[in-house]
Amino acid sequence: MDRTGQIAVIFVSQRTGADAGYAEAAEAMDRLAAEQPGYRGVDAVLGTDGLGITISWWTDEAAAIAWREHPAHAAIRARGRDAWYERYAVAVGAITRSYQWERA
Repeated sequence: MDRTGQIAVIFVSQRTGADAGYAEAAEAMDRLAAEQPGYRGVDAVLGTDGLGITISWWTDEAAAIAWREHPAHAAIRARGRDAWYERYAVAVGAITRSYQWERA
C-alpha cells in the first residue's frame, strides 16, 4: 500500500505489565479510530518485553490532530498513563516516499 502523502503517528511505548482492561480499551480505540475522518489504518507490534510500536495512518495533519483531541481517546490516554505504560513517545511525520515488497 502506498503511504506517500499520509501522516504517520508513531507511538512507541513500554508497558507496565498491568493488563486489567487494556485489551478491551485497545479494541475500543481501534474501532473508534477507524470511524474517524481521515483514518487510513494502523500497524502495531508488541514484544514479549512489553515494548510496543503502533503506527496510525492519517490523510493529513488535521485528521491526526482531531484523533489526538477526541475525548474518548484522551480519556484512554490518561488511563494508560495511570496504569498501562511506564513511558511512551510519539512522533508525527509526513511520508514523502513509500514502497513495499512481498514474496510471490
